[in-house]
Parts: sequence; C-alpha cells; structure tokens
Amino acid sequence: MRSLPEADPGVPDIRSPLRYLWWNAGRQAPSLLLGIGFAVLWWLVQALMPAVLGQGIQAVTAKDTPSLVTWSAVLFGLGLIQAFSGIMRHRMAVYNWLAAAYRTVQLTSRQAARLGATLPKRLSTGEVVSVGNSDIAHIGNSIDILLRGTGAVVAIVTVTVILISTSLPLGLLVLVGVPIMAAAVAPLLRPLHRRQRHQRELTGELSTRAADIVAGLRVLRGVGGEQVFSRRYRDESQDVRGAGVRVAGVESVLEGAQIVLPGLLIALVTGIGASFAVAGDIPTGQLVAFYLYAVFLIGPMRTLTEAADKLTKGHVAAGRVIRILSLEPEVTGGTGSSAGGVLRDSYSGVTLQPGWLTAVAAAAPGDAIAIADRLGRYADGDVTFGSAELRTLPIDEVRSRILVADNDARLFNGRLRDELDVRGQATDEDIHRALRAACATDIVDALPDGLDTEVAEAGREFSGGQQQRLRLARALITDPEVLILVEPTSAVDAHSEARIAERLAAARAGRTTLICTTSPLVLDRAEHVIYVEEGRVLAEGTHRQLLDGSPAYAATVTRGED
Repeated sequence: MRSLPEADPGVPDIRSPLRYLWWNAGRQAPSLLLGIGFAVLWWLVQALMPAVLGQGIQAVTAKDTPSLVTWSAVLFGLGLIQAFSGIMRHRMAVYNWLAAAYRTVQLTSRQAARLGATLPKRLSTGEVVSVGNSDIAHIGNSIDILLRGTGAVVAIVTVTVILISTSLPLGLLVLVGVPIMAAAVAPLLRPLHRRQRHQRELTGELSTRAADIVAGLRVLRGVGGEQVFSRRYRDESQDVRGAGVRVAGVESVLEGAQIVLPGLLIALVTGIGASFAVAGDIPTGQLVAFYLYAVFLIGPMRTLTEAADKLTKGHVAAGRVIRILSLEPEVTGGTGSSAGGVLRDSYSGVTLQPGWLTAVAAAAPGDAIAIADRLGRYADGDVTFGSAELRTLPIDEVRSRILVADNDARLFNGRLRDELDVRGQATDEDIHRALRAACATDIVDALPDGLDTEVAEAGREFSGGQQQRLRLARALITDPEVLILVEPTSAVDAHSEARIAERLAAARAGRTTLICTTSPLVLDRAEHVIYVEEGRVLAEGTHRQLLDGSPAYAATVTRGED
C-alpha cells in the first residue's frame, strides 16, 4: 500500500466538528472516492445475486439446462467481482482510516508545538492524551464508514427499484419501510451523543489524575498519601465506569434496533411475497429472490445504523480536536529582525549586557521566574533585544537565539546522546565539555553504554540532582546566543554547586548568560548581580558589593545567617 499523505502545512482555522470531518475527508478525496467506488460495486454485486439465483431456480423448474448454465456462469462471475471489490474496498477503508486518524495526530502535534507553554495552561494532560488514545480511532471510523455507508444507500435504492419493477406492492413496502426504520433510530442518537461526550470528559480527567499520581508517586510515598490518592483514583474510575455503562445502555438499544427493525421488514416482505406466490401472482423463483432480497437488506440497513453511530462518535471526537486546534498562543512573533545586543526587561529594569554572566536574586522566587519568562518571550512584556522590541521578532528566531532552561524541563525517552544534543549538531568533544561544565561526567561514566544508553521516560532512573545536571548539560550543548537558567543548582550538593558555578562561568565566557538564583556560591561567580524585590530592580553590583551595601540582598541570599 502506498505511504500515507502528509498533513497540510499549518493548522486549519476550523471551529466546527462537522466542518473538521468534512475538511479531513476533502484532504483525501481521491482515495475516498476510489474506496466509495469499490464499496458501491461490492454492494451492487450482492444486490444482483438474488435476481440471478431467482432466474436459476426458474431454469431448474422449467428444466432449461442452457439457461441454468448461463445463469450459473453469471453467478460465478458476480462472485469473482464481489471478491475483488470486497478486497479493494477493505484495503481502501484501512487506508482512509489511517490517513484520517494520523492526519489528526499530525495536526494536534503541530498545534502542540505551536502553542508551546500555552497548551498546559489551557488544557489538562488527560484531554490531550485522550485525543491519541481514542479520538483518532473515532475520527478514522467516521471516514471509513463513508465507504460502506454510501454503498449501502446505493444497494438499498437498487433493490427497491428491482422490487418495484417486479412487484409494485413489495417495492413500495421497502421504499417506505427503510425511512421509517431510520426515523425510529434517530431519537437514540442525541442521548448517545450527550453520554459519549460526558464519558470522554471524565476519561480525560481520570487520565490527568493518573499522570499526576505517577509523576508524584515518590512524594506521595514520602508523606504517606498513597491510600488517599488511590481512593480518589478509584472513585473517579468508578464514575468513568458508570458513564461507560450509560453509553453502553444506549448503544445496546441501538444494536438491538439493527437486528429487530430489519427483521420485521424481512418478515413482512417475505410474508406478502409468499401470499403472492400462493395466489399464483409470482413464480417460485421470484419468491426465492424476494426472500433473498429481504435477507440481503439486513446488511445495508445495519450499515446505515452503524454509520449513524460512528458519525456521532466522530462528531464528539472532532469536537475535542477542534478544542485544541482553536487555541491560540499567548505570545506571538512578528517579522522584524535584530542584530542582538543588550536584552532589557523594561518592567523590572533587568538588563543583560552582551557577553556577561549576570545573576538575578529575587526576594520572591516567582519574580525571577516572571522575568525569565518575559526575557524568553514566554510571557508578554516590554522587552528589547538590541534596537528591536522582542515581540517584533519571529517566535522561531527568539526560540533559537534565547533559551530559557528551568526545572520544569524534562528528559525524554531515547538515547542519552540524542536527549543532550537535541539539534544533532554537537561533536563528542562538545558533549563531554558540557558534561564536565555541569559536573555530569560521573553520571555518564556510570551508565552501561555511556552516551548510547537508553533513557527511560522522564529520566526516572536518575535522581533529582542528576536530572538537573543533565538538563544543564543539554542547555550548554545547545549553546544559544542568550542562555537563561532558573535555579540550575537547587538540587545538587554544595561541593558540586561550587564546581558548577566555576565551570559554568568558563563555559559561557563571552556569551550572554543570566542565572536566576539565590545561591551565594553561584552569585559570587557572576560578573554582575541584580537584586529584585516586588518585581523591580532594587540594587545592582557584584555579589560582595551587594552583601556590604544592601541589607535586603544580604538577608535574601544568606537566609538570615551571619
């Protein structure tokens, strides 16, 4: 099978679930139309088989051997066509399912990268994860069912025309009966839609709870909170189970309707056809054909009911996808340019001179984080970079030139080498130099395969201090024009902190670096220290100058100790 098509560049501006499903189908129109063609042929061949069987039975009754051979050959040919069209229909169904489902994955992944830090502020982890867990399957199913659904409509119309041409009462019975059955199923779709949406919301919340528990399991065990959170998870999972049972209740009624309603129509058509045969109005062969038509109609009518169910689920799933796609980043870029230079946050007054190692010590840690976010363009603010306002630069350029590395960063699953060299441009010498600066060479040396060791999800095999040193090495390997580090040594011991402070100054010599910290060991190595209180610069100088001249600074960095 040919490879799946790439998603269209960018994120479409679609705010309606129905429009999203229509847009998704339009992106794969050729393969979708081809699949519909095979599905129509597949159903049509099956719709013609009862008529051919009826003619064959009449030939047997009339003892017409040549006619029997002819109709047997026609039936054999129809069987070959059905086999071929069925294989191709299924093949195209799988292709269209995958294309629709993974186009959604591509779009949501691209949107997640576009939103960046905005995404976790607006949506929970569970809501995003549920798109990949279940919603893509429902969206794929809603596109897949278009093939068989369209073919089923054509098959029902064909059988109705054949029956009308053979027996007007039976044809009219089918023509009227099918819409009545569709109308009987319609009232079930609204409650199904509502209950499915509620179940998905609860599932997303439960996924978020599970992610929180797994991430904080070590802390929970430390404070003895496992049982409390286990009970909360159990209660929420029971709510999800109850919602699933309510959804299954409606689905079971819908599934039962797929059997009962076509069965009633079959019984009615067969009974009336039998009465016509007894009265001598139709021959025996036509009676058999009418029965086979009635049995055949179960398939397309069940397909129509299935289509209603899958399109409803696809609509609900598309609504969740639209919720992600409709989000806009909190900060955006422009089309300007900057040659670099002084980076200044006008609100706080923090100014980074090019090539200097600057440190910011804040009385409230949140103030330092807010400054780092504004300087890195993760929050809006009046920031200038050289002669240009930072907001006028393209956001991709800002991200490549200014790196903010905080303690919320994480390691991902994969080779350690790839986790450290995220751009794939560093040499082994560059990596080892950064590891040494971050005092992380002992971590790599202890691994069985060194830099080629596979890192587990979130780097859980490393301690908190080891993860922090590896994250610092990763930031140094990236070697941005401006590096902003938020508490890079908060989880390491004093000896390692002193070595990191000394080596960091050497590693970033001549490059603009800002360290947000209150560690005296790090502050003493900075060329320039800025003290911030209530979000504003209160004092500037070297560490020792501020210790002597600013009592507030001294109290902050020494924790009130002499």
